[in-house]
Amino acid sequence: MITSEQLKAVQERTEALHRYLDIPAKQVQFEEEQLRTQAPDFWEDRERAERQMKLVKGLEKWLVGYKEVKTLVDELALAFDFCKEGLVEEAEVDADYARAVEAIEALELKNMLREEEDAMDAVLKINSGAGGTESQDWAQMLMRMYMRYAEAHDYKVSISNIQDGDEAGIKTVTMEIEGDYAYGYLKSENGVHRLVRVSPYNAQGKRMTSFASVFVTPLVDDSIEVHVDPSKISWDLFRSGGAGGQNVNKVETGVRLRYQYKDPDTGEEEEILIENTESRKQLENRENAMRLLRSQLYDRELKRRQAAQAKIEAGKKKIEWGSQIRSYVFDDRRVKDHRTGYQTSDVGGVMDGKLDGFIKAYLMEGGEEESGN
Repeated sequence: MITSEQLKAVQERTEALHRYLDIPAKQVQFEEEQLRTQAPDFWEDRERAERQMKLVKGLEKWLVGYKEVKTLVDELALAFDFCKEGLVEEAEVDADYARAVEAIEALELKNMLREEEDAMDAVLKINSGAGGTESQDWAQMLMRMYMRYAEAHDYKVSISNIQDGDEAGIKTVTMEIEGDYAYGYLKSENGVHRLVRVSPYNAQGKRMTSFASVFVTPLVDDSIEVHVDPSKISWDLFRSGGAGGQNVNKVETGVRLRYQYKDPDTGEEEEILIENTESRKQLENRENAMRLLRSQLYDRELKRRQAAQAKIEAGKKKIEWGSQIRSYVFDDRRVKDHRTGYQTSDVGGVMDGKLDGFIKAYLMEGGEEESGN
């Protein structure tokens, strides 16, 4: 059974959260902001109303999260006392302790996501590396992994563009992941992912190494101001559809957006290319492509600001084949993150979307760096 020191430790962590989160101030702000939603003309300006509702719900989630932690810790203290009197089994106390610690850690982790962009939805793009079918299969496995992660966290996933591999897998996919702090958690996935396994596509049964790169950017909404120069945009149209036959569109609904981006610091020019085939309507695909462009431009500006504050931020270095952030070694039953040193033998669980351990290690390390500055 847990000790009195362990009980005291979780109680102290709960009190610390009360201070860090400034719960009394959040409660007052929540009540004030909620009052504004009751004005008779509140919904006349729909965009403003939706921003206000988002603010209210965000405050409410912090209050509900802390209340849950406080309730679990109070129940644990009560069970601990009852156990000493023989009224509660030791196993029940240990179970209460595990639930309380899990809730505390979840709230502590969320408290590390303080940047404006952390609360946003995410755009996650996967590109297969060199190596043909093997790397394309790996890219598809990563796509499934992130879809399972999103499903487990009640995130909504939509695929805005996907290109199938030549024989199997995918060459590239762009996914929009919508949910509470989706970008804040998934930014840890930004980088090159390396797979080592006995390939099912190799007749000799040799170990093969494959790479796929993952790019994660915040998905901006209309409340974020991003400058887009219309003169630097050009459009191509193409037919989009399924595997063939009657599924193929007879009209050009797929859109390809090209944007001539000029780096404000170096003056270097680069073409940003975005394809969107999400909808069967060309206008909707254009709107989605513009939203993805705004997200990329926002992300670039964000990285410029971060670079101005520090020479390099952990895990945000230029993505190249020599900068793997994580290795997945199937035969040795090992997945290791090279930035934090966190690893697990639960390869199957990881490929089923169990990424919380990696994400927590990444955010904890980032939090320690911030507090050390």
